[in-house]
Amino acid sequence: SSQQRTENLLIKNQGVFRPPLISQLLQLTSTMRSTATPLLVILVVVSSVATVVTGLAIPASPAEQTRRAITSIRSAIIEPSDKPKRIYVDYLIPLPPETKDEDIDPWPGGLAQMYPYAEDILRDILKGVVNEAGQCSSQVLSAPDCCGFFIQESQEDPKKDVAAILFPSVDQLDDIERIDKMVGPDRTLILMNKQFQRPADFGFASKSKSQGAIFDRYKWGFAFQELACRGEDVKLTFEHPNWYSCAVCDEDVDLGSQQIKLLEQQLERPTYEALQARINEVLPEPLWMRKMGEAKTKGLKFNR
Repeated sequence: SSQQRTENLLIKNQGVFRPPLISQLLQLTSTMRSTATPLLVILVVVSSVATVVTGLAIPASPAEQTRRAITSIRSAIIEPSDKPKRIYVDYLIPLPPETKDEDIDPWPGGLAQMYPYAEDILRDILKGVVNEAGQCSSQVLSAPDCCGFFIQESQEDPKKDVAAILFPSVDQLDDIERIDKMVGPDRTLILMNKQFQRPADFGFASKSKSQGAIFDRYKWGFAFQELACRGEDVKLTFEHPNWYSCAVCDEDVDLGSQQIKLLEQQLERPTYEALQARINEVLPEPLWMRKMGEAKTKGLKFNR
Protein backbone atom coordinates (compact mmCIF):
# COMPACT_ATOMS: atom_id res chain seq x y z
CA SER A 1 0.00 0.00 0.00
CA SER A 2 1.00 3.66 -0.38
CA GLN A 3 1.03 4.06 3.42
CA GLN A 4 3.35 1.06 3.77
CA ARG A 5 5.69 2.47 1.09
CA THR A 6 5.68 5.81 2.88
CA GLU A 7 6.51 4.13 6.18
CA ASN A 8 9.33 2.14 4.58
CA LEU A 9 10.69 5.34 3.06
CA LEU A 10 10.58 7.17 6.37
CA ILE A 11 12.22 4.35 8.31
CA LYS A 12 15.29 4.08 6.06
CA ASN A 13 18.66 5.15 7.39
CA GLN A 14 17.76 4.54 11.02
CA GLY A 15 20.65 4.40 13.43
CA VAL A 16 21.50 3.90 17.06
CA PHE A 17 21.36 6.97 19.26
CA ARG A 18 24.04 7.76 21.79
CA PRO A 19 23.23 7.69 25.52
CA PRO A 20 21.31 9.10 27.25
CA LEU A 21 18.98 9.52 24.26
CA ILE A 22 18.49 5.91 23.19
CA SER A 23 16.40 4.65 26.09
CA GLN A 24 14.23 7.75 26.05
CA LEU A 25 13.75 7.56 22.29
CA LEU A 26 12.74 3.90 22.41
CA GLN A 27 10.25 4.71 25.14
CA LEU A 28 8.95 7.64 23.11
CA THR A 29 8.44 5.73 19.86
CA SER A 30 6.84 2.77 21.59
CA THR A 31 4.03 5.03 22.83
CA MET A 32 3.35 6.65 19.47
CA ARG A 33 0.36 5.79 17.42
CA SER A 34 0.73 6.27 14.14
CA THR A 35 28.25 35.01 10.97
CA ALA A 36 25.22 35.92 9.98
CA THR A 37 23.94 36.07 6.45
CA PRO A 38 20.82 38.28 6.44
CA LEU A 39 17.25 37.09 5.78
CA LEU A 40 15.11 38.60 3.06
CA VAL A 41 11.53 39.12 1.94
CA ILE A 42 11.24 39.07 -1.85
CA LEU A 43 8.57 39.97 -4.37
CA VAL A 44 8.64 39.20 -8.06
CA VAL A 45 7.76 42.29 -10.23
CA VAL A 46 9.13 44.97 -12.63
CA SER A 47 9.21 48.69 -12.11
CA SER A 48 11.39 51.50 -13.38
CA VAL A 49 10.69 53.52 -10.22
CA ALA A 50 11.47 50.93 -7.57
CA THR A 51 14.94 50.27 -6.18
CA VAL A 52 16.54 47.32 -7.95
CA VAL A 53 18.67 45.04 -5.78
CA THR A 54 22.03 44.37 -7.39
CA GLY A 55 23.12 41.54 -5.07
CA LEU A 56 21.49 38.15 -4.64
CA ALA A 57 18.70 38.84 -2.18
CA ILE A 58 17.30 35.33 -2.49
CA PRO A 59 19.21 32.07 -2.91
CA ALA A 60 19.99 31.43 -6.56
CA SER A 61 20.19 27.63 -6.18
CA PRO A 62 19.39 24.86 -3.67
CA ALA A 63 23.10 24.60 -2.84
CA GLU A 64 23.24 28.31 -2.00
CA GLN A 65 20.07 28.06 0.08
CA THR A 66 21.61 25.20 2.08
CA ARG A 67 24.85 27.13 2.57
CA ARG A 68 23.04 30.23 3.76
CA ALA A 69 20.78 28.17 6.00
CA ILE A 70 23.82 26.59 7.67
CA THR A 71 25.44 29.99 8.24
CA SER A 72 22.27 31.49 9.67
CA ILE A 73 21.47 28.56 11.94
CA ARG A 74 25.01 28.48 13.30
CA SER A 75 24.71 32.19 14.05
CA ALA A 76 21.42 31.64 15.88
CA ILE A 77 22.90 28.78 17.92
CA ILE A 78 25.98 30.66 19.09
CA GLU A 79 23.99 33.77 20.03
CA PRO A 80 24.29 34.21 23.82
CA SER A 81 21.10 33.18 25.61
CA ASP A 82 20.07 31.72 28.95
CA LYS A 83 17.31 29.71 27.25
CA PRO A 84 17.61 26.34 25.47
CA LYS A 85 18.32 26.64 21.74
CA ARG A 86 14.97 26.05 20.05
CA ILE A 87 14.86 27.07 16.38
CA TYR A 88 12.43 27.24 13.45
CA VAL A 89 13.70 26.52 9.95
CA ASP A 90 11.59 27.01 6.81
CA TYR A 91 13.41 25.63 3.77
CA LEU A 92 11.97 26.08 0.29
CA ILE A 93 12.30 22.58 -1.11
CA PRO A 94 13.21 22.70 -4.83
CA LEU A 95 10.74 21.17 -7.25
CA PRO A 96 11.48 17.60 -8.37
CA PRO A 97 13.42 17.37 -11.66
CA GLU A 98 10.49 15.75 -13.47
CA THR A 99 8.27 18.82 -12.88
CA LYS A 100 6.80 20.37 -16.05
CA ASP A 101 5.54 23.93 -16.60
CA GLU A 102 1.99 22.68 -17.16
CA ASP A 103 1.85 20.81 -13.83
CA ILE A 104 -0.84 22.29 -11.61
CA ASP A 105 0.56 20.65 -8.49
CA PRO A 106 4.26 19.76 -8.59
CA TRP A 107 3.84 17.70 -5.39
CA PRO A 108 0.79 15.50 -6.04
CA GLY A 109 2.06 13.09 -3.39
CA GLY A 110 2.14 15.80 -0.73
CA LEU A 111 4.54 15.44 2.20
CA ALA A 112 5.17 11.78 1.38
CA GLN A 113 6.63 12.83 -1.97
CA MET A 114 8.59 15.70 -0.40
CA TYR A 115 10.03 13.63 2.43
CA PRO A 116 13.00 11.98 0.68
CA TYR A 117 14.11 15.33 -0.76
CA ALA A 118 13.64 17.10 2.59
CA GLU A 119 15.44 14.32 4.45
CA ASP A 120 18.58 14.68 2.33
CA ILE A 121 18.48 18.47 2.69
CA LEU A 122 18.06 18.27 6.46
CA ARG A 123 20.97 15.85 6.79
CA ASP A 124 23.19 18.22 4.79
CA ILE A 125 22.17 21.15 6.97
CA LEU A 126 22.74 19.28 10.22
CA LYS A 127 26.12 18.06 9.04
CA GLY A 128 27.13 21.63 8.21
CA VAL A 129 25.84 23.08 11.48
CA VAL A 130 27.53 20.61 13.83
CA ASN A 131 31.27 20.81 14.48
CA GLU A 132 33.10 17.55 13.74
CA ALA A 133 29.85 15.91 12.64
CA GLY A 134 29.59 12.19 13.28
CA GLN A 135 26.66 9.87 12.72
CA CYS A 136 23.23 11.26 11.81
CA SER A 137 20.47 9.03 13.14
CA SER A 138 16.77 9.16 12.30
CA GLN A 139 13.52 7.83 13.67
CA VAL A 140 9.92 7.92 12.44
CA LEU A 141 7.57 9.90 14.64
CA SER A 142 4.46 9.42 12.50
CA ALA A 143 4.33 7.62 9.16
CA PRO A 144 0.83 8.90 8.24
CA ASP A 145 1.93 12.47 8.99
CA CYS A 146 5.34 11.98 7.32
CA CYS A 147 7.08 13.32 10.41
CA GLY A 148 10.62 12.26 11.30
CA PHE A 149 13.13 12.88 14.08
CA PHE A 150 16.87 13.31 13.43
CA ILE A 151 19.93 13.68 15.62
CA GLN A 152 23.29 14.80 14.25
CA GLU A 153 26.03 13.79 16.67
CA SER A 154 29.09 15.88 17.35
CA GLN A 155 32.35 14.03 17.86
CA GLU A 156 33.68 17.09 19.65
CA ASP A 157 31.13 17.27 22.48
CA PRO A 158 27.78 15.46 23.04
CA LYS A 159 26.31 18.78 24.20
CA LYS A 160 26.87 20.09 20.67
CA ASP A 161 24.59 17.47 19.12
CA VAL A 162 21.73 19.00 17.14
CA ALA A 163 18.28 17.38 16.92
CA ALA A 164 15.57 18.19 14.40
CA ILE A 165 11.93 17.30 13.76
CA LEU A 166 10.96 17.30 10.08
CA PHE A 167 7.40 18.28 9.07
CA PRO A 168 5.95 18.49 12.62
CA SER A 169 2.19 19.05 12.65
CA VAL A 170 -0.40 19.84 15.31
CA ASP A 171 -0.71 16.11 16.00
CA GLN A 172 2.90 16.00 17.21
CA LEU A 173 2.47 18.46 20.09
CA ASP A 174 2.97 15.79 22.76
CA ASP A 175 5.92 14.36 20.85
CA ILE A 176 7.53 17.79 20.61
CA GLU A 177 7.25 18.20 24.37
CA ARG A 178 8.72 14.74 25.05
CA ILE A 179 11.59 15.28 22.63
CA ASP A 180 12.26 18.72 24.09
CA LYS A 181 12.78 17.16 27.53
CA MET A 182 14.82 14.32 26.04
CA VAL A 183 17.14 16.68 24.14
CA GLY A 184 17.64 18.76 27.27
CA PRO A 185 18.71 22.39 27.75
CA ASP A 186 22.24 21.94 26.37
CA ARG A 187 21.41 20.60 22.91
CA THR A 188 19.75 22.43 20.03
CA LEU A 189 16.34 21.34 18.72
CA ILE A 190 15.09 22.44 15.28
CA LEU A 191 11.56 22.34 13.90
CA MET A 192 11.98 22.17 10.12
CA ASN A 193 9.09 23.08 7.80
CA LYS A 194 6.47 22.98 10.54
CA GLN A 195 2.91 22.43 9.36
CA PHE A 196 1.34 25.04 11.68
CA GLN A 197 1.58 28.82 11.97
CA ARG A 198 -0.15 29.97 15.16
CA PRO A 199 -1.54 28.59 18.45
CA ALA A 200 -5.08 28.64 17.04
CA ASP A 201 -4.06 25.88 14.62
CA PHE A 202 -3.90 23.48 17.58
CA GLY A 203 -7.55 23.97 18.47
CA PHE A 204 -9.17 25.43 21.55
CA ALA A 205 -8.13 22.61 23.89
CA SER A 206 -4.40 22.76 23.03
CA LYS A 207 -4.01 26.44 22.17
CA SER A 208 -2.51 27.45 25.52
CA LYS A 209 -0.40 24.32 25.71
CA SER A 210 1.15 24.97 22.28
CA GLN A 211 1.83 28.59 23.22
CA GLY A 212 3.99 27.54 26.15
CA ALA A 213 5.59 24.50 24.53
CA ILE A 214 6.41 26.02 21.13
CA PHE A 215 5.62 29.65 20.37
CA ASP A 216 7.11 31.09 23.57
CA ARG A 217 10.28 29.00 23.21
CA TYR A 218 11.27 28.92 19.54
CA LYS A 219 12.89 31.63 17.41
CA TRP A 220 13.79 31.79 13.73
CA GLY A 221 17.07 30.34 12.54
CA PHE A 222 16.47 30.45 8.78
CA ALA A 223 13.54 30.91 6.40
CA PHE A 224 12.92 31.13 2.69
CA GLN A 225 9.19 31.45 2.06
CA GLU A 226 6.83 32.29 -0.80
CA LEU A 227 3.47 34.03 -0.69
CA ALA A 228 1.17 36.03 -2.95
CA CYS A 229 0.60 39.66 -1.94
CA ARG A 230 -1.64 41.91 -4.07
CA GLY A 231 -1.17 39.48 -6.93
CA GLU A 232 2.62 39.72 -6.77
CA ASP A 233 4.98 36.82 -6.12
CA VAL A 234 6.54 37.63 -2.76
CA LYS A 235 9.37 35.67 -1.20
CA LEU A 236 10.30 36.02 2.46
CA THR A 237 13.73 35.13 3.70
CA PHE A 238 15.29 35.18 7.14
CA GLU A 239 18.98 34.94 7.87
CA HIS A 240 19.89 35.59 11.47
CA PRO A 241 19.23 38.07 12.91
CA ASN A 242 17.12 40.02 10.40
CA TRP A 243 14.26 39.74 7.95
CA TYR A 244 14.61 41.54 4.61
CA SER A 245 12.14 42.28 1.84
CA CYS A 246 12.40 42.70 -1.92
CA ALA A 247 10.48 41.92 -5.08
CA VAL A 248 11.54 39.90 -8.09
CA CYS A 249 9.95 40.84 -11.39
CA ASP A 250 10.23 38.74 -14.51
CA GLU A 251 7.21 39.67 -16.63
CA ASP A 252 9.35 41.77 -18.98
CA VAL A 253 11.34 39.32 -21.10
CA ASP A 254 13.63 42.10 -22.32
CA LEU A 255 14.63 43.23 -18.84
CA GLY A 256 14.75 39.73 -17.41
CA SER A 257 14.32 38.88 -13.73
CA GLN A 258 14.83 41.77 -11.30
CA GLN A 259 14.70 41.98 -7.52
CA ILE A 260 12.89 45.05 -6.21
CA LYS A 261 13.58 46.13 -2.64
CA LEU A 262 10.55 46.45 -0.39
CA LEU A 263 11.01 46.94 3.37
CA GLU A 264 14.17 47.68 5.28
CA GLN A 265 15.69 44.83 7.27
CA GLN A 266 13.90 44.20 10.56
CA LEU A 267 13.93 41.82 13.50
CA GLU A 268 10.27 40.80 13.22
CA ARG A 269 8.72 38.99 10.28
CA PRO A 270 7.02 41.54 7.99
CA THR A 271 3.24 41.49 8.15
CA TYR A 272 1.05 41.03 5.09
CA GLU A 273 -0.39 44.52 5.59
CA ALA A 274 3.07 46.13 5.68
CA LEU A 275 4.13 44.30 2.52
CA GLN A 276 0.91 45.26 0.73
CA ALA A 277 1.28 48.92 1.67
CA ARG A 278 4.88 48.98 0.43
CA ILE A 279 3.98 47.23 -2.82
CA ASN A 280 1.32 49.87 -3.44
CA GLU A 281 4.04 52.50 -3.10
CA VAL A 282 6.78 50.99 -5.26
CA LEU A 283 4.47 49.23 -7.72
CA PRO A 284 1.32 51.34 -7.96
CA GLU A 285 0.17 49.52 -11.11
CA PRO A 286 -0.97 45.92 -10.54
CA LEU A 287 0.68 43.11 -12.47
CA TRP A 288 -2.14 42.72 -15.00
CA MET A 289 -1.98 46.45 -15.86
CA ARG A 290 1.80 46.33 -16.32
CA LYS A 291 1.46 43.38 -18.66
CA MET A 292 -1.18 45.18 -20.71
CA GLY A 293 1.09 48.21 -20.97
CA GLU A 294 3.97 46.01 -22.13
CA ALA A 295 1.79 44.39 -24.80
CA LYS A 296 0.63 47.81 -26.00
CA THR A 297 4.12 49.27 -26.34
CA LYS A 298 6.06 46.16 -27.46
CA GLY A 299 3.36 44.02 -28.99
CA LEU A 300 2.38 40.47 -28.08
CA LYS A 301 5.24 38.23 -27.05
CA PHE A 302 4.67 35.69 -29.83
CA ASN A 303 4.93 38.50 -32.43
CA ARG A 304 8.24 39.90 -31.17
